[in-house]
Amino acid sequence: MTLDDIFEEIKKAQTICILAHENPDGDAIGSSLGLYDVLKRMGKEPQVLMKKVPETYSFLPGAEQIKEESNISNFDMAIVVDCPDLKRVNSSLIPYFENAKVKVEFDHHINNSMFADYNFVNHVTPACSQILVTSLEYLEIELSKEAMTCFLTGIITDTGGFKNSGISEETFEIAGRALSQGINLPKIYKASLLTVSKTRFEAQKLAMDRMEFFADDRISFTYITQEDMKNLNLKDGDHEGIVEIGRNIQNVEASIFLREEEKGYKISLRSNEIVNVAEVCMLFGGGGHIRAAGANTTMSLNETKNALVREIEKRLK
Repeated sequence: MTLDDIFEEIKKAQTICILAHENPDGDAIGSSLGLYDVLKRMGKEPQVLMKKVPETYSFLPGAEQIKEESNISNFDMAIVVDCPDLKRVNSSLIPYFENAKVKVEFDHHINNSMFADYNFVNHVTPACSQILVTSLEYLEIELSKEAMTCFLTGIITDTGGFKNSGISEETFEIAGRALSQGINLPKIYKASLLTVSKTRFEAQKLAMDRMEFFADDRISFTYITQEDMKNLNLKDGDHEGIVEIGRNIQNVEASIFLREEEKGYKISLRSNEIVNVAEVCMLFGGGGHIRAAGANTTMSLNETKNALVREIEKRLK
């Protein structure tokens, strides 16, 4: 399977749905909307299907086109971006993928399950958006200013503002080309990483107030409950960035953030230089990247905290 094979299938398709992992982040949303713009300009009929999209990314071109469901049940093609396993797609959206005639995925997670008919996976690339930019440029498809704005947002957010490991010379070359197109990189950086709503600020404040430290202050831990979300009137995405707060504290190697869901907790882990958090999350049925990973658990808050601290401590020695 090559990019040329995928492109041939795209040329044959007319209706195309674009999916990503549940609780979409900047890379999932940027990849989806950038691809939407490309397909639309090719004369296709693409739809981006997502749920719980953070308001943070409402500034992106095409954001208003995102739908929670479609009137089409059998697409010619389904493309999943930034998702290592079909189980990570919102359960109500999976049928759109399963019913599609041709199934494609673009991803950069190390534990990808290769679940599509055509799988284009590069786990050393820091963002799925970067994979899409290089793939589309290889196919000699011109990327509009709108598409590059979306893709650059995905790259900026998944690299933590160009500071995470895994960034390559290619990453900065793409940013440079975007700047030459007149794209306002500082504006994207501020909108996607720095600007927070009042409710998001309140969530961060609460999480910081209850933060705990373990292993001689090398592990940070905090959490948000459903009751917190109700009391603070939190919106989708207001929890984003909390896990980064712990990692940015001096001497902290690994940051743990738990967010209560209807059944159990969503685990978010980040590390700096030593701990492979993807390896830790795989023990809980999840995965991700060496320095950023996640999982879900039905264990209690304290059980999850203790288990995670124990596993991370093993890797600090």
